[in-house]
Amino acid sequence: MRYWLMKSEPSDVSIDDLASMPDQTVAWYGIRNYQARNFMRDQMRVGDQVFFYHSSCEQPGIVGIAEVSKLAYPDATQFDPGSKYFDPKATPENPRWFNVDVRLVKKTRLVGIKELRGHPELASMRTLQTGNRLSITPVDPAEWNFVVGILK
Repeated sequence: MRYWLMKSEPSDVSIDDLASMPDQTVAWYGIRNYQARNFMRDQMRVGDQVFFYHSSCEQPGIVGIAEVSKLAYPDATQFDPGSKYFDPKATPENPRWFNVDVRLVKKTRLVGIKELRGHPELASMRTLQTGNRLSITPVDPAEWNFVVGILK
């Protein structure tokens, strides 16, 4: 099993939105970064654990735990000309973008970015590195266990 941090803008899909969705599951659509896409397509497996992170908002931070519930498959938004995620170079025969399904495990208290940065144990956490803008990052097992410990 691997561990991940996946960012979502709460104005698009929040932890509360996920909690109200059928089966508390959402397709992690709209990823348009090749490295993040490759994480989903090539490395994520069903059962991998995920920190659900609110980004681009007043209080960014971890707000829940989820798990990968479906392996990568083509992101339908790439084929929809009305979608902001439309990609005219993508075709059903040759998709460029993929998503996984993520299911809510539990909503947690907000662990904000300032709090995360305040723990020396998380100094190497990829999402906290200067200049990191990836919406999906791997999380080291020791970092995962530390954060789960402060969530209690």
